[in-house]
Amino acid sequence: MAGLTLYYRGPLSSCNYTCDYCPFAKEWEEPEVLAADRAGLERFVAWASAWDGPELSILFTPWGEALVRSWYREALVALSHLPRVKRVAAQTNLSYALDWLGSADLATLALWTTWHPSQCPRDRFVRQCARLDAMGVRYSVGVVGLREHLPAIEALRAELDPGVQVWVNAYKRVEGYYAAGEVERITAVDPRFPDNRVYPSLGRACLAGETHFTVDGDGTVRRCHFIDAPLGNLYEGALDAMLARRPCTNAVCRCHIGYVHMPELGLYDVYGAGLMERIVEGP
Repeated sequence: MAGLTLYYRGPLSSCNYTCDYCPFAKEWEEPEVLAADRAGLERFVAWASAWDGPELSILFTPWGEALVRSWYREALVALSHLPRVKRVAAQTNLSYALDWLGSADLATLALWTTWHPSQCPRDRFVRQCARLDAMGVRYSVGVVGLREHLPAIEALRAELDPGVQVWVNAYKRVEGYYAAGEVERITAVDPRFPDNRVYPSLGRACLAGETHFTVDGDGTVRRCHFIDAPLGNLYEGALDAMLARRPCTNAVCRCHIGYVHMPELGLYDVYGAGLMERIVEGP
């Protein structure tokens, strides 16, 4: 096998933000749920520590905000130092102290950050980004592309270091959502914005389940977050026996972390080594 890409998502579903557009904004969990989440993550880190196969690229894609929890910060630091981990990254709202990053291997660790205008003042978020810059942390910045937020998105782009990747997630719940000229405004901020759409995928080639897969808190392996059928369990049986080339079984793919793995789109060449943290490194 060549290098493997995996997305980890445990049972954690709590978030300190309550964005009305976000399906991940949920209530705080009971202590037993948090304990199970921590145990599952620690088991996963132990598995990665013992892994002697192809290099791993790992992205944490929590339902809520994971990095306000100490065990996720500890996991990122530990994974960043493992010799078989090429990249470890996490999706996050950046709403916490950043000192812990000083203990990580910043050649390996990266962050996929998102600004939520209704939850965090822009100046506060920009200060956090400046702190990342000073520490030498690789990161991208994303924003959900709501029409009412376009002036704020443009202002954010102007206030960040020009070298910081800013991307805008298209709002896809309403057909024909954007008015004339708005796509052009967004594309001026995020030149890859036209990629962010719904793709026909049924029967088409995808690296999900071949070189890319997902893992949940109990170790269940699936092709991707959008196909429920399990392939096996990470802690039971050989991983290479679970992974194989398979065409997509969904009618469409509408999320970046899904369609980026469709070879026909050529997005691996676009993101290169920045795939996990959504930083464009190619043309």
